[in-house]
Amino acid sequence: SADLFDVWIDIDRDQAVAQLGRPILARLVVVSNRVGIPDRNARAGGLEVAIRPTLRKRGGLWFGWSGRATDDAPGPAKMVEHDNVTYATIDLRKDDYQEFYNGFANRVLWPILHYRLDLAEFTRRDLGGYFRVNEFFARNLEKLLRPDDVIWVHDYHLIPLAKALRERGHANKIGFFIHIPFPPPEIVTALPNHDQLIPSLCHYDLIGFQTEVDSANFSRYIANECGLPWAGGNSFYYGNRVVQIGTFPVGVETEAFSRLARRAIETAFVREVLDSLSGRAMIIGVDRLDYSKGIPERMSAFERLLTNFPDWRGKVTYLQITPRSRTGIPEYTDIGRLVGEAVGRINGTYGEASWTPLRYINKAHSRTALAGLYRAARAGLVTPLRDGMNLVAKEFVAAQNPDDPGVLILSRFAGAAHECAAALLVNPYDPEGVAIAINRALSMPIEERRQRHAANFKVLVANDIAQWAERFMAMLEQPPHAGNQRLRAAAGR
Repeated sequence: SADLFDVWIDIDRDQAVAQLGRPILARLVVVSNRVGIPDRNARAGGLEVAIRPTLRKRGGLWFGWSGRATDDAPGPAKMVEHDNVTYATIDLRKDDYQEFYNGFANRVLWPILHYRLDLAEFTRRDLGGYFRVNEFFARNLEKLLRPDDVIWVHDYHLIPLAKALRERGHANKIGFFIHIPFPPPEIVTALPNHDQLIPSLCHYDLIGFQTEVDSANFSRYIANECGLPWAGGNSFYYGNRVVQIGTFPVGVETEAFSRLARRAIETAFVREVLDSLSGRAMIIGVDRLDYSKGIPERMSAFERLLTNFPDWRGKVTYLQITPRSRTGIPEYTDIGRLVGEAVGRINGTYGEASWTPLRYINKAHSRTALAGLYRAARAGLVTPLRDGMNLVAKEFVAAQNPDDPGVLILSRFAGAAHECAAALLVNPYDPEGVAIAINRALSMPIEERRQRHAANFKVLVANDIAQWAERFMAMLEQPPHAGNQRLRAAAGR
């Protein structure tokens, strides 16, 4: 009951369990740059799908930026209650937004963490704005916190948030999950002031990554740059605490997406697209317009397919759906220009009056429409230059007809490659190799297609997104490490 909870938060957890005869789940507080406020007209993002059931079950708070940048001083957090969850959002001043989001987060952290040192544009003003906004988040969040809340912070925008909360005296369990890659120390140390920013992650109790490679890269950074002692397993000592490192690959709603795709392929929209192909095979790619996605390199590979395997001319159409993103950042304008030039070159060289080899669409499409298009495609091209996970790859597999599945062509530099090992794994920097893989996918016998799809689908079912949040929370809330207890005892003497 609420009365028992109010008593429990002021006493020891073990004592509360002894009195009540069962454990009580503490309230979950999720913090992210953007907040997934329910909207029946909008597509739920991956983070929403993953954590909303856990928030509803425990009772929770989701806190973050409203998406609005104002000229005036931001007011208090705006609150919305829905289905046992409180959504709390705050505005940002325009200069804070520019320095924090467009500046340091997306022009420094994003390229460096995606291994693109050449695209990072560092200024101390933007770094200052990044820390200032994290302090602003902490100052507003602490007004809403309870002593026993469990806090889960998401992504590269909010790396120093736990440190800001600790400095305000908050001893809550705090976890962090980064949704994008974490590169080796040799790359991370190219980040100006890395020694000020990255060690602030040590104020979290659990730091989660998409792949074992990312976890290992962070462990190497902690050992090499911070010299922190190992505490056994995937953990290390930091002051009087033990900090854990975990790997939690994000999944998709595998079975639900498969059911959606079965219905979606019969919709008028998908039927219209298929009719327009006049029986030609379809290759599909779906990505935000971002330089990390390798879209120009992918188009170059398709061009090599048409050059090196001319029998496919007039028999296959490549559909690339690419909504624009971060339009205020010059690098994204540049990538849009490169892609547009590639589309014009390929269609101008190989196109016929009755056949357009490459269809390039900048509109976002509904989840239902994409599910149907994935199911109808002979091959899915998912070839990022570097990606934390890439859920398009997993949704493509989930959408396929197991009796006549399409083939996933997947970059070995996507986190999904660790699970979708039965895909055709390719090096996106090698257009000849990708072209050969496309030809193989289009020519693959049905038995091999079925075997590869079944192997990938089995893995995705075992790592469904519904289990992801529960695994993270179970590790975050597990009893303190024995070494942690000894350290706390020593600190109290």
